[in-house]
Amino acid sequence: MAGLKIQEVPLGDRPRERLRDRGARALRSAELLAILLRTGGVGVSAVELGEELIRHFGGLESISRATVAGLSRVRGVGETKAIQILAAFELGIRLQQDSTRRLVLHSSQEVWNWLGAEMRQLDQECVKVMVLNVRRELLVVEEITRGILNESLIHPREIFRPALFHQGYGIILVHNHPSGDPTPSASDHRMTQQLMEAGKLMDIPLLDHLILGNPSAEGGRAYFSFHDAGLI
Repeated sequence: MAGLKIQEVPLGDRPRERLRDRGARALRSAELLAILLRTGGVGVSAVELGEELIRHFGGLESISRATVAGLSRVRGVGETKAIQILAAFELGIRLQQDSTRRLVLHSSQEVWNWLGAEMRQLDQECVKVMVLNVRRELLVVEEITRGILNESLIHPREIFRPALFHQGYGIILVHNHPSGDPTPSASDHRMTQQLMEAGKLMDIPLLDHLILGNPSAEGGRAYFSFHDAGLI
């Protein structure tokens, strides 16, 4: 389809028609992007523009983490198309989360499955608290802070406030390392110890502290769990 306008491509090879007839799974990522883009640019088809986006950003994950301005800088995309693409990625994340009402969390892997796709997109450190009831059912997830993580700025009262408000049994602390390496820092260890002690005083245990990384990086691990490491 190189150099062809979408109207010049045989009907059976057009992305929209192929999705209709064969299902979304039959399409390449560039073809799915082409459906969102709707049109290409000067001298390039929508599919070729989708391929260029993947080359430019290095893959779908990086595209999902891009800003509207960043996507718009790719020739042929523009602000409207950029917004459509990011909206589609966000819907995918919300779909994953929407099916987990009263999600029961028994393992660190389940926490990763629920928050990993969302938080690995972030280019800033973000701290979230998951509040669980006595049956380990998820009651709520609340974002505590976003930006440069500084243990002196994260007081235990901010961490445990959602659990007190929602009458939770315990909490799981989750934050990301935008570098992709989930290895805990000395600050992460100190913060975990501080929260464990505060949880004992309030009778709201810190059940786990997960640091989320980027498993797509070379040799990268998905996450580090203080509980799994025997530190909680």
